[in-house]
Amino acid sequence: MAHIHERIDFTVSIFVVRQRRVLLVLHRNLGQWLPLGGHIELDEDPEQAALREAREESGLEIELLGERPPTTGPDTRALIAPRFLDIHRITDTHEHIGMIYWARPKNGQETLRLAAAEHHAIRWCGADELDALEPALRPAVKWYCLQALAEIDG
Repeated sequence: MAHIHERIDFTVSIFVVRQRRVLLVLHRNLGQWLPLGGHIELDEDPEQAALREAREESGLEIELLGERPPTTGPDTRALIAPRFLDIHRITDTHEHIGMIYWARPKNGQETLRLAAAEHHAIRWCGADELDALEPALRPAVKWYCLQALAEIDG
């Protein structure tokens, strides 16, 4: 886990959608249902972090969805823009700037692998299943789930 500063870090959250279901994990330390994601390491960009976190936490190879401007050239590489950004408090003295991506599995991949050291469970959830999760989804996570499901024809 890279910490770029004692007060703030950059993170990615990846809402992966397949067949009108969004992928969630029950985080072992936080005791919450969350999307795939984590810290951006010091030697990677946000896209690389999202692809790595998805692979590590689910076994999935994913395709990030979004727009990449046609501005790649010498010394510049355009990145897919996150769908949303947020900042959220972790402790009284530490915050995360979150880059929130939409994604889908590459090549129709379906098989999941639980990262047991990090999560208690992993599952695909339809919109009608979100309210039944225990513990209950945080309102922001639910909103992002519903938004991803509405925007992605999965």
